[in-house]
Amino acid sequence: MARLTVAKTYKLYLGGAFPRSESGRTYQVHDTKGSLMANAALASRKDARNAVVAARSGLAKWAGATPYNRGQVLYRVAEMLEARRAELADLIVQSRGVKPAEARAEVDAAVDRVVHYAGWTDKLSAVFGGANAVSGPYFSYSAPEPTGVVAVAASSASPLLPLVSAVLPVLAGGNTAVVVASQADPTVAVTFAEVLATSDVPAGVVNLLTGDQAEIMPWLASHGDVNGLDLTGVPADQRVALERAAADTVKRVHSPRREPDFTAVPGTARLRAFLETKTVWHPVGAVSLAGGSAY
Repeated sequence: MARLTVAKTYKLYLGGAFPRSESGRTYQVHDTKGSLMANAALASRKDARNAVVAARSGLAKWAGATPYNRGQVLYRVAEMLEARRAELADLIVQSRGVKPAEARAEVDAAVDRVVHYAGWTDKLSAVFGGANAVSGPYFSYSAPEPTGVVAVAASSASPLLPLVSAVLPVLAGGNTAVVVASQADPTVAVTFAEVLATSDVPAGVVNLLTGDQAEIMPWLASHGDVNGLDLTGVPADQRVALERAAADTVKRVHSPRREPDFTAVPGTARLRAFLETKTVWHPVGAVSLAGGSAY
């Protein structure tokens, strides 16, 4: 008797676990030939709320970690991504119909991109902060801090590299993420979530939703506990409504005017997009009435 393979249902990734959608909904994922690849969870509004709760619960630990520790954790992600190189390349071939060499090149570029951002974690303060020149008996310095919970709409340009390029700068700055994967490529996105789950990334730091971005993103844009919004994967004609919804809660919004070239060496725009600058003033040269406390 011929053996039947075990079909995989790709689930959500919330708070370090892989639950099904609370609605019980799924959708079929097909390859370029129209054949069924897998079933994937179709996330709902409540799944999005659960993802935000998980991201908020993971923020204190991740933001409170030392930059060196965050860099080591992200480097571990690169190690685990490298270990699953063949599996991810096969999924990209099935999903996009590209040649195996092209798929392997995308995985390699994604691994290199993780290493790139892992190296940034302990350099952010030096590059984006420092002492300020002031005229008076004060010492003033500025330091970058994470914005908080960031909702990311992943681009559908290709399955893996755009996803990694959007999520990693958010994490490097100490933020946590709620990611809405490309609807066409949930198998690759959830496999990347499995990489995160088997790395040292704390639960809740990354939460992945699969399904219809047009259904989920409006709720994340208007959610009061989401601090930032990356609209890279959102079509241009849908962005204005999301930006208006985000304005009601004064979110930081990153909305590139054109599709980024994810194969190019990244600049610092994505790193700066979700960093706040804290400036501290301290009297020097004399004892203040407040006992020398910072202002």
